[in-house]
Amino acid sequence: MSQPNVARVYSYYLGGKDHFAVDRDMANYAEDVVPGVTDLAMANRAFVQRAVRYLAERGIRQFLDIGSGLPTDGNVHQIAQETIPGARVVYVDHDPMVLTHSRALLTDNATSLVIKEDLTCPQKILNAEGSRYLLDLKQPVGLILGGILHHLHDSQAPLRHTRELCDALSPGSYLAISHFCHPDAAENPTDAERAERLQQAFLEKLSTGLWRSHEEILAYFCGWEMLDPGLVPLDEWHPLPTGSSLAGSYRMPPRNRQIILGGVARKP
Repeated sequence: MSQPNVARVYSYYLGGKDHFAVDRDMANYAEDVVPGVTDLAMANRAFVQRAVRYLAERGIRQFLDIGSGLPTDGNVHQIAQETIPGARVVYVDHDPMVLTHSRALLTDNATSLVIKEDLTCPQKILNAEGSRYLLDLKQPVGLILGGILHHLHDSQAPLRHTRELCDALSPGSYLAISHFCHPDAAENPTDAERAERLQQAFLEKLSTGLWRSHEEILAYFCGWEMLDPGLVPLDEWHPLPTGSSLAGSYRMPPRNRQIILGGVARKP
């Protein structure tokens, strides 16, 4: 509790209650460095919600959400099961608070569970008892990597681990990714400066948080077929109509739209 924690900071940005003073201090510090950091968290959550609904409407019945974070309203299983009541969801996280709260939330949900594993150990995720119980890897899976890859350093081989997960999934599976983006400084100097300042703040306080280029983020899709409109600012990925009451309708103010991107791809 003496060190800020990514999941708790994220909870604070989303208006949750699962955080401590050290997490609030970190969140407020980043907000002072670049106003609008809360926008990134809110938009990331909304993108994941829209992506899950999109996949469920296309018949995806099982989801693997890695780095799921602390539960709030509109979680992956809730969104998916609105469309497919029997949709199966495996959440993956290694944070003790996330595990405790998620297990409490899922007590009465027979088709969703949370396992304690880490993105850097893909085979442990795939072979965990909970994964083998709920997921049929011979059938398409919706793999959700929402706001997790940018918290892995290059030395942790996030691209290799993502490819290993993708290789294990059957054709017809989907991959949804959201990631902090460092725009090209020559084309977008103001946005690039904001990205650099935020990265410095995150690394200083959390020791994680990398703003990668558009091309670097695109590589995480492992050559799968990108769905329209491609890898874009989160608000541009299948936005809901203004005034929609559906989860996922949040839209960012313009100030930080270029420094977080998202997209969905399908395995051919």
